[in-house]
Amino acid sequence: MSHEGSSPPGRRLPRHIGIIMDGNGRWAQERGLPRLEGHRVGAESVKDIVRAARQLGIEALTLYAFSAQNWARPADEVAGLMMLLRDYVIDERAEIMDNDIRLRAIGDVDRLPSFVRDPLDALRADSAQNRSMSLVLALSYGGRESIVAAARALAEAALAGTVTPAELDVDGFDRFMPTGMLPPLDLLIRTSGEQRISNFMLWESAYAELVFTDMLWPDFRRPQLYAAIDAYARRERRFGLTGSQVLAAGSDLGPEPPLAPADDPPDGEANRTPDDALVPSE
Repeated sequence: MSHEGSSPPGRRLPRHIGIIMDGNGRWAQERGLPRLEGHRVGAESVKDIVRAARQLGIEALTLYAFSAQNWARPADEVAGLMMLLRDYVIDERAEIMDNDIRLRAIGDVDRLPSFVRDPLDALRADSAQNRSMSLVLALSYGGRESIVAAARALAEAALAGTVTPAELDVDGFDRFMPTGMLPPLDLLIRTSGEQRISNFMLWESAYAELVFTDMLWPDFRRPQLYAAIDAYARRERRFGLTGSQVLAAGSDLGPEPPLAPADDPPDGEANRTPDDALVPSE
């Protein structure tokens, strides 16, 4: 079913959405299929969600595509995932460029095989001037690892004399994080029924709203994204303030009416959220 042009208008949207795309392997197992088939169908979900986010006007979408720990998976599965990642980057190049999307990557990208890294780097460079949305692929990525890398960079800056301890604060440290150029993470979604964040965006998720859904990633499409944004819009975001303070300030952090997806409802999905994905996260 096509969901083109079905953006729900007039609602407060998250600026930055992160997704732990989980459940590809389980989806395939339930159907008696090879795990890689689950990853292949999961890549179709990636395409639909990226299009939906761009049409909604989301500023940044970060997808947990391959974790630092995923390298320990069976070699044939890792090889298949790398081929799917390469195919995605090549096949979606025109759409990314035509829709003014900037492709970014976070994680230990240098560890990727060259047949993946070369087209990835080329598209990152060619899309660097695009401004309508940032699509961020977390590859060979870990949240703790990214914090350690930021701390290492900070220590090097201190040794070079460009940063002093007295100058350091939360915002200063954030500039050393690989996501420092992105809007703050507003909404974190996990599919497949697991309710943990599995080393994803640990620093960035400090004040993010979390949405967990039982739906496996290959079945997660545009209506389910709308449902997650609906859950986000209903919540009161206080950032340490009281509810009365938020109301008195006339802030836009308060709850909003629900989003009404223009397409099929998400099969009874509500606000519960998420085993693997394009590529697995766990």
